[in-house]
Amino acid sequence: MTDESSINDLKAAALDEAKRAVRGSTGLSRALKGEITPQAVSQWKQVPAERVLDVERATGVSRHRLRPDLYPAEPERAA
Repeated sequence: MTDESSINDLKAAALDEAKRAVRGSTGLSRALKGEITPQAVSQWKQVPAERVLDVERATGVSRHRLRPDLYPAEPERAA
């Protein structure tokens, strides 16, 4: 499996988790205030860049997990 394929799998898993948190594509559509139809949400393979922060806010799934390509993990800081 390539790195890109692994990242795509992680993004898809995070999207699935976000959908479960709000009871599916319909719930996610509602959480996004109906700006996106449930049918459109169900076709997403990853959260679109312009929706990441809204999905994070609505579901509690972190932006890093939803789109690690756009929001890389912060390096740990020494205490």
